[in-house]
Amino acid sequence: MTTVTVYREGERITRLTCSGHAGDMAAGENIVCAAVSILVQNCVNAIEQVAGLIPPTTVDEATALISVGMPSGTPAQEHDAQTILRTTVVGLTDISQAYPTMVKLHTLNGRKTP
Repeated sequence: MTTVTVYREGERITRLTCSGHAGDMAAGENIVCAAVSILVQNCVNAIEQVAGLIPPTTVDEATALISVGMPSGTPAQEHDAQTILRTTVVGLTDISQAYPTMVKLHTLNGRKTP
């Protein structure tokens, strides 16, 4: 099971965390797990290359964890980063609805991020 947690403060996403493997197939053999992974990796890459910011990111392959935070920047950069994060959440939501036994999505609003 992959657990996706979206941390928000109002409409603003402050962090996105994914942990665990979707399904019982070996790592690298599950298309649902691969889809979640590529969405989050693309989110990090897009924040860097499109918004021009370096997001705080944690990756731990042993525990299947990837976490991306909202970086600080100019208002335009932060707007772009939020758009990228929200777009990523749309994709992750679609996956969690299509494969509810493999991906669970949670939203925590107004809580401090780790």
